[in-house]
Amino acid sequence: MDKKLQLSGKFKTAMFVLIAIGIVTVVVGLIQNPVRMWANLLLNNFYFFSLAIGAAFWLAIQAITQSGWSAGLLRIPQAMSNYLIVSMILWALMFFGVHDLYPWTHADAVAHDELLQHKHPYLNLTFFAVRYVVFFLLWIYLTQRIRKLSLEEDKHGGLTYFYKIEFLSKVFIFVFAITFSLFTVDWLMSLDPHWYSTIFPMKYFMSSFYHGSVIITAIVVILWKQGYLPFVNKSHFHDLSRYIFALGIIWAYLWFSQYLLIWYANIPEETIYFVPRTLSYFKFFFYAEVVVNWLFPFLFLMWNRIAKNPNALLFTAVVLSIGHWIELYMTIFPDTVDKHYIGWQEIGTQLGFWGLFALVVGWSLSKMPLIPKNHPYINESLHHHV
Repeated sequence: MDKKLQLSGKFKTAMFVLIAIGIVTVVVGLIQNPVRMWANLLLNNFYFFSLAIGAAFWLAIQAITQSGWSAGLLRIPQAMSNYLIVSMILWALMFFGVHDLYPWTHADAVAHDELLQHKHPYLNLTFFAVRYVVFFLLWIYLTQRIRKLSLEEDKHGGLTYFYKIEFLSKVFIFVFAITFSLFTVDWLMSLDPHWYSTIFPMKYFMSSFYHGSVIITAIVVILWKQGYLPFVNKSHFHDLSRYIFALGIIWAYLWFSQYLLIWYANIPEETIYFVPRTLSYFKFFFYAEVVVNWLFPFLFLMWNRIAKNPNALLFTAVVLSIGHWIELYMTIFPDTVDKHYIGWQEIGTQLGFWGLFALVVGWSLSKMPLIPKNHPYINESLHHHV
């Protein structure tokens, strides 16, 4: 039953072609319009980082709740979390572009701005870099430790490794809640250091969990279609669709809460965030963000026959992948570039990152058994029915 994943030559070639497209796009983009290119790099770095860290959170939730239905699917989020190692390297390159994106990195701007001076003990490049290193080291250590224990469980069985994974998962979600919130403030909210929102980190916390679950679902469907997960049935698909359905509602709640509170209070320091997003080039995408990320999955997955259909779930994943890009585009571009852009830089960069992400996840899956055979609840997953 547990076939070892083999990456075909065509797959590897296709992914390397996508990566090459991305590299060429980045190089040419940095020459022609560096600010726009750095905005794209920030968008895609956060996009795929959030998928990886969201998958790690999904994995931790399964361990803490001792879920049985998902036991046979755990290798997928474990493989996705491996991307955090690559992501740390890519984020390091972002420090070459901070002056093009963040006004608080300019000494002259800080010198003439009382608010930036007040925030300078936190928003300074040295402390900024220290936080980046500490956060990534914590995430990588915990996710790799959980993955290693899971592989040891495969060899030796028993409950020792199971309980160790559960404990480390509890540690991870505590660390994740704090560090991811600060990371979001650092790299996204500080693009406009005069604006703030107490809901913003929580919204992206949920977004990473939401869209990470979406990609887990997509990979399950793809592997199932290739014959690698023959035990997966409509009940598994139904439970995965429940995650998407429920998290989409929570995401919409947080999005609407942030917008409604700021609209109702009508404080200039807060409304300044929404003015360029609702009254300029970006107006269409402001509403598209909600339609794609909430209204579509809410209406589409409400019907159980669709929610259990693997092709429908794969289609949903494609749409929500676009929705996640729109969400980050609406967060980053209005604060960094002078007008609305969707062109070859945006498409080429996204393709390059997709190639890299797919290659890392595929390679990680091929290096370990697809099914954790000695997981205490593996039989429940292999014979899951609702």
